[in-house]
Amino acid sequence: MGAEEYGFGTIAMISEGCVMARVCHLNTCPVGVTSQKEELRKKFPGTPEHVVNFFQFVAEEVRQLMAHLGYSKFEDLIGRGDILVESEEQKSRVSKTKEIELAPFFSGLPDTSTKRSFLLSSENPAKTKSEVPHKNGFSSDLDRLVAGNSDIQKIIADNSGSVSLDLTIKNTDRSVCSMLAGEVARHHGNYGFKGVVNLRFNGSAGQSFGAFVLSGLNVRLEGEANDYVGKGLNGGEIVVVPSANAGFIASESSIVGNACLYGATGGDFYAYGRAGERFAVRNSGAVAVNEGTGDHCCEYMTGGIVVVLGPVGRNVGAGMTGGLGYFYDADGSFTQRLNTEIVKVQRIPNQDAESQLKSLIFRHWEKTGSNKAKVILNNWEVESQKFWQVYPPSEAKTIFVSPSQIISNIRVSTSSVNVAGFVDAPLSANQTAAIR
Repeated sequence: MGAEEYGFGTIAMISEGCVMARVCHLNTCPVGVTSQKEELRKKFPGTPEHVVNFFQFVAEEVRQLMAHLGYSKFEDLIGRGDILVESEEQKSRVSKTKEIELAPFFSGLPDTSTKRSFLLSSENPAKTKSEVPHKNGFSSDLDRLVAGNSDIQKIIADNSGSVSLDLTIKNTDRSVCSMLAGEVARHHGNYGFKGVVNLRFNGSAGQSFGAFVLSGLNVRLEGEANDYVGKGLNGGEIVVVPSANAGFIASESSIVGNACLYGATGGDFYAYGRAGERFAVRNSGAVAVNEGTGDHCCEYMTGGIVVVLGPVGRNVGAGMTGGLGYFYDADGSFTQRLNTEIVKVQRIPNQDAESQLKSLIFRHWEKTGSNKAKVILNNWEVESQKFWQVYPPSEAKTIFVSPSQIISNIRVSTSSVNVAGFVDAPLSANQTAAIR
């Protein structure tokens, strides 16, 4: 009490059935809260009413405490540092807090007992913040411009045809493409859109660029992007390349931020440059190629394929229970950066895996013009020996990990062609010549 904002985390999960078994990353949650296994998910006991009931009891207890303190309105307690009292009893409960002097932390506080203007709404100063609902507004005008474009609206309405747009983007333009994806999904669902929308952006994109993009949307950015690129990617394609006059070596520079492809379920992603931390966290179906990442790559991944053509940070594959990762290890340091609690690592095990990897690197080169990809492909016999394949136990018997199994209905991603017709085939003579 006394805070203007507050949040509830783990306790809300416990109210709906979490037993704090601390095995979220192992896919073995005994009550099915954090599991992909259907037999465990069936054990999930939670209902919305459980959470509602918990917060009703929280409100009741807060009301009792306020009555004990002599206050009837919650707002009257906000910011009241003058009524905080240091408790020696609480300090002495833990040995490391016994000698802490709290008084200096609260010295010099403004007089909030009478000066309460900070509670007034900036949108309507005559009322308090609690009386005026806060309005975030749109994430950016660019997002509305794209979603409201008449040519795009016609393609969505007709569910056929194609359209291309060239646009400039800046780093205050956040969640660009999410409103467009919502429009498409509203009319055609996740997989029913038959039209094609090609969007080409130039500049520096704000957070969540390309969020929730789905099949039929092809997004290309020349420049750079902040965190959460491709968040919730469902289908379609996102390509990020440096500006033509960037003046740096793309494979040695960051081009997208942290947590890209967070929770992606499909689609394709190609970045001509390095990504930040937690690349492809909770990815469950997207295919991605980049040229280096920060820490925690492929964390909690449950599906899809990630190819990294450069160095990575620590803790690769932590909590990874599905999907495959291919990592280019030029200096021999990769295995020291791998979290082996769940995943296993091996060199490229068979021809199927090699064809899969080579095809994805070729497609990366096609989409981005990556010099790093070109060098690897032109010297494949040598460079292919520097790749590691990372896989969890659930993938151990698939054809790309073990040569003893027969392929059946495996797809690179929800937006690509069948593996048997694309990834399982070596590059053609024309493709090889194009690289050279």
